Amino acid sequence: MSVNLSEIYRNYIACLNRQDWPNLGRFVDEDVHYNGAYVGLSGYRNMLAGDFLAIPDLRFDISLLICQPPHVASRLQFDCTPKGMLFGMPVNGRRVQFSENVFYEFRDARIRSVWSIIDKAAIAAQL
Repeated sequence: MSVNLSEIYRNYIACLNRQDWPNLGRFVDEDVHYNGAYVGLSGYRNMLAGDFLAIPDLRFDISLLICQPPHVASRLQFDCTPKGMLFGMPVNGRRVQFSENVFYEFRDARIRSVWSIIDKAAIAAQL
């Protein structure tokens, strides 16, 4: 059976944008790692839920998607208004735009590892 990681990834992003935390395990492995550290599914879910608390209008927009199983690379764009601090910077309700370059490794059609680099310099330049 062939697995379409591009389609799975797009469904994962839709799950995040809906904040559909009960279904996150359909896309993310129980033993997921984030930037080299074990966080597990519950830690990953808590991290994402915290992001939405800090940024109520958070939306993940895919601007570039490259799929070479078992890996997916994506450039995500954000246009949002964080409530207070964002990555240690006092955004305090100002609208900011930035990107994230993120790489995923899938195992059994679910995300096993995530490596994320966020363009913090773009945020700082807007403040």
